[in-house]
Amino acid sequence: MTLEWKGSQEELDWDELSKLYLAAPLGHKAPADLERVFSNSMFKCFAYDAGRLVAAGRALADGVDCSYICDVAVHPDHQGTGLGREVVARLVALSTHHRKIILYAVPGSEPFYKKLGFKRMSTAMAIFQNQVQALERGLLNDS
Repeated sequence: MTLEWKGSQEELDWDELSKLYLAAPLGHKAPADLERVFSNSMFKCFAYDAGRLVAAGRALADGVDCSYICDVAVHPDHQGTGLGREVVARLVALSTHHRKIILYAVPGSEPFYKKLGFKRMSTAMAIFQNQVQALERGLLNDS
């Protein structure tokens, strides 16, 4: 498998990216919303296999203090091949000059990210638009 890597959204098909998140499965993310969040992210990473988008991720960063890696998705046909690890590694490399790199993970994926050097934060807090749903999905702990 020879992949083409891109760090720019210049020629990105937003509908194709939306379908990747649905297939991954990370849920429905509207193409217009994806365009907005990726445009506002300092770092982006896209992998193509024979012209087809098969992996993506981004990092919101301020250039000095904090880089936040999020929205890492790998198409099911390519999961288990090390592609997700490579997307995260590329985003971490782009973020190395930041004092801290934070990653938001889907519950259950923590062991994967631990292997990549991430550690659980004891002080992270969040307010979600839909707090009830976030509690149900295990994203928040009410205790």
